[in-house]
Amino acid sequence: MPDNVETTGRATRVAAIVGPYTSGKTSLMEALLSVSGGITRKGSAADRTRVGDWPAEAKSREMSTESVAASTTYLDDPWTFLDCPGSVEFLQDTRHALMVCDIAVVVCDPDPSRAVMVSPYLKFLDDHEIPHLIFINRIEHAKAGHAEILEALQAVSERPLVMRQMPIVEGEAITGFVDLIHRRAYQYEEGKPSTLIAIPAAVADDEQGRRQEVLESLADFDDALMEELLNDAEPATAEVFASLKRDLAANLVVPVLFGEAERDHGITRLWKTLRHDAPDAEETWERRKAVTPAGIAQVFKSQHAQHTGRLAWVRAWGGGLADGMTLAGQKIGGLYALQGGEVSKVARVGRGAIAAVSKVEGARPGDVLTEAGALPPEDWPRAPQALFALKLGTVKAGDDVKLSTALAKLVADDVSLAFGHNPDTGELLLWGMGEVHLMNAVDRLRTAHNVEVKAERPTVPFKETIRKPCAERGRHKRQTGGHGQFGDVMLEVRPLGRGEGFVFADRIVGGVVPKNYIPAVEAGVKESLGRGPLGFPVVDLAVTLTDGSYHTVDSSEMAFKTAAGIGMRAALPKCDPILLEPIWSVSVAVPSEWTSKAQRALSQRRAQILGYDKRPGWKGWDVIKAQVPQMEVHDLILELRSLTMGVGTFEWVFDHLQELTGRAAEKAIADNRALTE
Repeated sequence: MPDNVETTGRATRVAAIVGPYTSGKTSLMEALLSVSGGITRKGSAADRTRVGDWPAEAKSREMSTESVAASTTYLDDPWTFLDCPGSVEFLQDTRHALMVCDIAVVVCDPDPSRAVMVSPYLKFLDDHEIPHLIFINRIEHAKAGHAEILEALQAVSERPLVMRQMPIVEGEAITGFVDLIHRRAYQYEEGKPSTLIAIPAAVADDEQGRRQEVLESLADFDDALMEELLNDAEPATAEVFASLKRDLAANLVVPVLFGEAERDHGITRLWKTLRHDAPDAEETWERRKAVTPAGIAQVFKSQHAQHTGRLAWVRAWGGGLADGMTLAGQKIGGLYALQGGEVSKVARVGRGAIAAVSKVEGARPGDVLTEAGALPPEDWPRAPQALFALKLGTVKAGDDVKLSTALAKLVADDVSLAFGHNPDTGELLLWGMGEVHLMNAVDRLRTAHNVEVKAERPTVPFKETIRKPCAERGRHKRQTGGHGQFGDVMLEVRPLGRGEGFVFADRIVGGVVPKNYIPAVEAGVKESLGRGPLGFPVVDLAVTLTDGSYHTVDSSEMAFKTAAGIGMRAALPKCDPILLEPIWSVSVAVPSEWTSKAQRALSQRRAQILGYDKRPGWKGWDVIKAQVPQMEVHDLILELRSLTMGVGTFEWVFDHLQELTGRAAEKAIADNRALTE
């Protein structure tokens, strides 16, 4: 049983481990659990046996697809770690976890050229004033010096970085580190804790300079410390630590540590930093209460489990949680501790703990739960705009209702997913943050909800219109014995301006078409516009009923509706029909170093680039404004991420319909005929 279920006097602290895909977050959590004794056997990345290698979709993709919780104790302090997804396609799950943590550990690669990959995490943490530190993983594989790595990270951090350690380099190997506050040196030992050694003479001068930089960074927020430095006085170590702890809690500085998670190097130093410097649950709750109403617990994730139903993951902000208590006006069906893929029922959890509760219906991520109800927060991160879509169809006949139910559960668990029918094409679309995100959802449909689906590229909702007017008669006459069918109309068809839609009018005089049949004529015209001569819905035209005739016995509403359809089908091919493609207004956001590449990528997609400017609130980022054909946007996010180490993104909105001619139009028409014939 995880230690945070015990009712000790200490509140559980929560650390979220975040960072780019392949940075080593799951290995870092495994190392923290191993060093603290939270697990008896350390798993490996190679065989996917780590605590964070869950669920099944994460194992098959060899990447985290959702947050995983694991608890342990370190020197009698209870802790829970949230190993968050690294792919930007699952970033919303990470954001939710960050909103309930006391501190975030941002894991990054020692390659300076990859520092930009942590910028989305640092920006979110700063925007929400969440204390965080940086752990440079795989430092023993670094090909650049620590000064170069730090400079690259500082370029993407709005807060000053404070080096807590300086590596000891012998030849091309990093053999240990110097603690810049304690002024102690340690040598790495394979399979054992690091050994205290004297500061090597080769790094002594550099150590003094680096330590002075640390003190000066802290002194920027501490007048007493600044005065001591100006008087060349050596500040007490306890004073420096107190200043660091205070500045970290206020999100004024970002400590930087390093190590090698796979070999447990630097893990004890990280543990001590977390224990001594991270805010506790009460501090975090006081900070959160400034923008969030007081409550017993806060939801940050939901999950549909096969044996327990829907579970709401919560953090216990108050005095803990007990099984059978009332939350949001409902008696909870169970209280569960979380340890990787293991979900175990418990009687209670202590203050600050992460747990799951069942039968709290309607609770969504961000809701603050009281006994009486669920209160929405004021600053919870909204779901981002979906950027990628797939058309879904069931493999088994009769599974449509089952699919809709399963999709509703998926969307409840992951608010960055959305689904619905396209009103133009009738296709069922699943929207998300990228191809991996959606294929993971498709896998979840199969494994968790037993619904097999086929996923394909959606159909672009082309339209067509006309470029010249014409007039045509529609006549429907049929005699089948008894009452026959007779309707006769004369229609004038003319083009309208783009976006003006459809207009119907009549100029009937003398009752040649009785008034009670005119609505049927309009209905027949509208029905004919569903599929024009090119095979697509027809828009932006006006139709006027000018003349006609009727039979006192054989005429009917259906006969006139049919006649109108005959007239329109005859008229539209003579009105110079042309294909229209939807154009989206797109705002592409990328780091400035990739702006020119992003512009070229857009140009190759037939985009009209309107210009670019600095991205508001983002240091070193640009926003490119462009108008792009929808058929070219389908996989745009995949190319942008490929160009920008995964961080590029865009926002979009439908703008207008635009004429399409040439080979692209011919192909669209041919593809549509192949689908419908």
